[in-house]
Amino acid sequence: MKVIAYDVGTTGLKTCLFEISKEKNVRFLAGEVGSYSLKVLDNGGVEQDPQEWWSVICQTTRQLLANTKTAPEEIQGISFCSQMQTVVLLDEKGRPLRPSMSCMDTRAHKQFEEGMCRGLKVEGLNLMRVLRYLRTTGAVSGSAKDPGWKYLWVKENEPELFARVYKWVDAKQYLTFRASGTLKTTRDDASLTFLYNVKKRQWSKSLCKMLGVNMDHLPELCEATDQLGGLTAESAAELGLREGTPVIAGGGDVSLCQIGSGCVDVGDVHVYSGTSGWVCTTVDKLHLDLENLIGSIVGADPETYNYVAESETAGKCMEWVKERLGHTPVAEYKDLFEYIKDTPAGSNGVVFSPWMHGNRCPFEDAHARGVLFNVDVDNRSSDLIKAVIEGVCLHMRWMLTATEKCFKTAPVVRFTGGSALSPQVCQILADVLGRQVETVENPRHVGAMGAAALMAVSFGLLEDIRHVKDAISVSGHYYPKPEHTAVYDKIYPVFKNLYKDNKKSFAALNG
Repeated sequence: MKVIAYDVGTTGLKTCLFEISKEKNVRFLAGEVGSYSLKVLDNGGVEQDPQEWWSVICQTTRQLLANTKTAPEEIQGISFCSQMQTVVLLDEKGRPLRPSMSCMDTRAHKQFEEGMCRGLKVEGLNLMRVLRYLRTTGAVSGSAKDPGWKYLWVKENEPELFARVYKWVDAKQYLTFRASGTLKTTRDDASLTFLYNVKKRQWSKSLCKMLGVNMDHLPELCEATDQLGGLTAESAAELGLREGTPVIAGGGDVSLCQIGSGCVDVGDVHVYSGTSGWVCTTVDKLHLDLENLIGSIVGADPETYNYVAESETAGKCMEWVKERLGHTPVAEYKDLFEYIKDTPAGSNGVVFSPWMHGNRCPFEDAHARGVLFNVDVDNRSSDLIKAVIEGVCLHMRWMLTATEKCFKTAPVVRFTGGSALSPQVCQILADVLGRQVETVENPRHVGAMGAAALMAVSFGLLEDIRHVKDAISVSGHYYPKPEHTAVYDKIYPVFKNLYKDNKKSFAALNG
């Protein structure tokens, strides 16, 4: 069967054609890439136009069919992997009332402070509310970037618009609704609103009352492998596909990248570096580490959880350095990596912090920023470039180390995302972690791979999500070089201190 899976990222879209079969195979055939704008506002807001997502999806779908000479009737299903914690507010006709509020949006700081930072506190958060969250969700809404606070920001600042709200959904739910006409949310997206009762598998009336959320605004719940219906006549015409083509519910990017990387067994650990990044471990129980802001969230597999440590910027730092710090303008990443090939581990003493749009874990600080530390007159631009890559990997080590305070992880780490396309970056990650690193085929498309795997389960070609592991092919193995790891062992404590030593300065400049 041929299917199309969409990976709807923060600033770009991947539209991918897959072949799925009973032989436990999920095979990538071709893909198209599109992009859309991300508007950063002076008040901390970060917004996108949901209609632009859909327009780019339609454009790339038609391109994919044309370039692969695939007939619309050959496509047996579509599904979505999408950015999470995005707030999309719809009217009664399913039209967005305002631009979506991205996971990077920080403008709801006042609502978060009033809701979580008063009274008797633990780790800076209201103790009683922390306990209520933990009993219900297994996690805590510990950031102004979380969806509930953004919902309340609109309620307080745009009351006339808010009065017209019919449903509050995430990005993926808007897209599956546009495709099928069915408005439902998967449990992984629901869990990251921190209004979902994990044990009862339903929305929490008590938490909604605590925050002042209208439960009528919350959509019906469904499973990641559920078929929501077929493409409507209108959406099929816009996409260039056949009316009635099944639409599978799909999942969020964290959930589906974990599945698409084949990390479905308890203890499997996956490092992702796209625009943002994370370290995600498959675990068998709910757990929250308030000190390091890591928690278990519901995944696409109903039998396990994803223990996620998130970094706000990862590959975005590499994009920045490609554009700004090349000795000449660097057109391609391959040229960038060629330029730094002789730069030693440790970048001749330069250390970089990758918190270029604040950070979430293992500390939450919207004011934190990137630092190029310990630069001297002898350093070359190649040192600065490699330091940026090492900084991203050092932060992944920090998050993995924090994860292992609570859970045992597999000795081999799976690495995916655009950064995993570079053998040099893969080797640096292995050296920094001191662990073997594996990559999978087409690591940029791992989210779409997860969506395609869910379709294989939905159509009965795979028995369940656990069998996805057999369908994912490993393409690369990288082993740490002890002499390089020794260098990073020396740098690592210095790297961590960059935040502690500069916290007040970040707040003074960016508060």
